[in-house]
Amino acid sequence: MTVLENIDGPSDLKRLTSGELIRLCAEIREFIVDKVKVTGGHLGSNLGAVELTVAIHLSFESPKDVVLFDTGHQAYVHKILTGRRDMFDTLRQEGGLSGYPSRSESEHDWIENSHASTALSYAHGLACAMNLGRGPLVGTSDAQVASDPTRYVVAVVGDGALTGGLAYEALNNIGHGNKKVIIIWNDNGRSYAPTISRLSSSITKIRLNPTYIQARGRIRQILSEFPRVGSIASSGIVGLTTALREAIEPRVFFEALGVRYTGPIDGHDISAMGYALAGAKEWDGPIVVHVMTHKGHGYGPAEQDEVQCLHDLKVAPLVAIKNRESFTDAFSEKLIEIASHRSEIVAITAAMPGPTGLLKFEANFPERFFDVGIAEAHAVTSAAGMAMGGLRPVVAIYSTFIARAFDQVNLDVSLHNLPVVFILDRAGITGDDGPSHHGLLDMVEMLAIPNLTIFAPSGTDALRSALEASLNLSGPAVIRFPKTTGVTTLDGLLPPLDPFAAHKLCGGNGSIAIVGVGKMAEFALEAANLLEDQGLDVTAWDPRIIKPLCSKMMRELTSMTHVFVVEDGFVPGGVGSHLSYQLNQSQLVDPTEVVQLGVPIGFIKQGKPNDILARLGLDGIGIAKSVMAHLNHNQIA
Repeated sequence: MTVLENIDGPSDLKRLTSGELIRLCAEIREFIVDKVKVTGGHLGSNLGAVELTVAIHLSFESPKDVVLFDTGHQAYVHKILTGRRDMFDTLRQEGGLSGYPSRSESEHDWIENSHASTALSYAHGLACAMNLGRGPLVGTSDAQVASDPTRYVVAVVGDGALTGGLAYEALNNIGHGNKKVIIIWNDNGRSYAPTISRLSSSITKIRLNPTYIQARGRIRQILSEFPRVGSIASSGIVGLTTALREAIEPRVFFEALGVRYTGPIDGHDISAMGYALAGAKEWDGPIVVHVMTHKGHGYGPAEQDEVQCLHDLKVAPLVAIKNRESFTDAFSEKLIEIASHRSEIVAITAAMPGPTGLLKFEANFPERFFDVGIAEAHAVTSAAGMAMGGLRPVVAIYSTFIARAFDQVNLDVSLHNLPVVFILDRAGITGDDGPSHHGLLDMVEMLAIPNLTIFAPSGTDALRSALEASLNLSGPAVIRFPKTTGVTTLDGLLPPLDPFAAHKLCGGNGSIAIVGVGKMAEFALEAANLLEDQGLDVTAWDPRIIKPLCSKMMRELTSMTHVFVVEDGFVPGGVGSHLSYQLNQSQLVDPTEVVQLGVPIGFIKQGKPNDILARLGLDGIGIAKSVMAHLNHNQIA
């Protein structure tokens, strides 16, 4: 039997010898690699945090002690050590184990934080509650247990989380309020890719900095040459070199904020970390324990991946689907093509150059590429400044993360009517990453912003056309597209050459239409074909641009009795709501009935994107059934 098979909870770690702990770490790495190769998931970040997580659970008593992981994708080892080892075959699968901490899974999970740089704010709030004699309940514990003064709040911050501004706002408050929070800085110098952070890049290397070492040596040499003063000076050398060190070490940064600093410590040495954490527990105030780890540690393929260290491992489909293409790849190639003859175009991302398709752009135009770290709000306002300066910024951010910069899109870009293009990748139902990663809010948010043109391409050719058109606008634009692959061009009637015109996919008798937004246009056409088999002659539209809506399409819809709008976002405030409002504004009598089909408001668990859409009745047959039911026809079998 392996050591790992005997670990059912954190308390089981405390009876292991040092040799058994080393074996356990090797077994955990092998276990994670074996499971993630099958399910997909975040690999490199978890392989780098094995010894660190073991040391944390040896030093603290979870769940009595509150352990918060930021970013949440580095919590696989924590899940394994807290009784969920046997669930890993279901990792990121529908009905299975979440890829992030999940309060519904375990009392050891306090926050569901897949959006980075949040844990220090949670920690500040929890520490405030404990100082006021309260505190979070653990399972079925009573208030007395919750307010136990011997509890610790531990924030494990790493994998790029300290590139986000929210973390520094929290750090300032933790230090100013002298809150007893233990901050473990898991410093691997990276997030998805090498981390963009002056703090991260300079602080972690400071004790090996040749300038510091040489300066210290020169001071020692000069002082030793003074007659009779040398011995006195030597006894004071500690003070002098400390002054020099303080000028360039992280201690001065953290302690200026009122947070004690210790480190750096080898994050793959359980004993060293245990010693440091024991000391941190004795400190009566906030303290940072700086731990240095290697992302992908102990697994050759991850260590050899210089860009992402196998940050997230994707499982390739068993069969490639013909005539389909990645939207991200199409965007990447088209942007490079346009930028090759337009020197004013620059690209910005928030710590995701690989997932958003900008690595090739960076390779071709390194001086025109900007990775600002996990700081979406800053990315947007920085883009506004670039646009003011005559550049044409393209900001590539996941749909789910643009919510973190809504105010900046609204007031810093759109209020100024600046020509910034926002690329919202992973829009709609995204799948395996669960409720925090679905891109269901972007249309509701963006449609409410003045001056903003919004494209929702149904295929990759339409995406290329939208990118070219958006870069010629005088104001801001959004292009949203899904994580799933798309057709090059939808079958049906010939698409218009004008990128601002809707594409009629099939004609009808002029009474019923289905408008499919973005990828949903493909399902709208499928539904129209199914309805034709049932004797209903339905028009299907691919709007391609949802703000402003195509005037020709709107004129045709005005004469219809029923319009079904299908979107992969929330219904209230979505495209259907806006289309209905516009139709009602133009119709004084006999208004067209607009039926809105979309995602109900709620948090949707992980699953395959098209399976989730089918369950919500948003695939071809589901849409057709909704049309038939609304018109009081017999259901399709």
